[in-house]
Amino acid sequence: MKTTGNTIFLTGGTSGIGLELARRFRDLGNTVIISGRRKDLLDRIAAEDGIAGITLDVADPDSITAAFETVTTEHPDLNVVVTMAGIMVEEDLRDPAHLTTSEQIIDINLLGTIRTLTAFTPYLLTKPDAVIMTVSSGLAFVPLVDTPTYSATKAAVHSYTQSLRIQLADTGVQVIELVPPAVQTGLLNGVPNPEWMPLDEFVDESVKLIQDQPDAEEILVNRVRFLRDAERENRYDTTVAALNHSR
Repeated sequence: MKTTGNTIFLTGGTSGIGLELARRFRDLGNTVIISGRRKDLLDRIAAEDGIAGITLDVADPDSITAAFETVTTEHPDLNVVVTMAGIMVEEDLRDPAHLTTSEQIIDINLLGTIRTLTAFTPYLLTKPDAVIMTVSSGLAFVPLVDTPTYSATKAAVHSYTQSLRIQLADTGVQVIELVPPAVQTGLLNGVPNPEWMPLDEFVDESVKLIQDQPDAEEILVNRVRFLRDAERENRYDTTVAALNHSR
């Protein structure tokens, strides 16, 4: 992926990793458009950061269709889509009431990603230097048992991304998977955990990896390799136990 001169659309770019990544891409000389469900928040970001935004709910197919029409009409040079939108919620699988939460997580994290890519991929196939960037998680490779559906959706995003990459291999569209570790955002319970990776450090390292490895298939900061490499290094069981040691 080249890191300047792109027109980039990010879903879920109003906070956390998405917003900070949008700022970095803007600073590198890209046109950046973000999306989210709250128009007031998008308007504030536009005023403070100079980043355009459109309303989008990735759980609503009609909203994705409308967003596609808006983005491609107003920004016909669009060549990069980043599927950042997602939620992370704890669940007690012993309580049948968790099913409602589970369905919501799947609808946003997995189906939202698939819906977005279904809408935008045919358009990107016509563009030079086109890139699709999905966002999974270190938990795609080792689950956090308190967030079982979140972990499962990220494993599914990883698998889906691999299939997408192979299907698009001869099209010129690059498919990249961004794999964050636990990062200090409000994704879980709205409160950053000070033990997690600082947001600035994560984005700094990720952007440098994109710059240094323009043909990379996965963007892996050092801190996520404990999870990403657990199975291939034959330490999966001990890593599961270490990650979930407080249970």
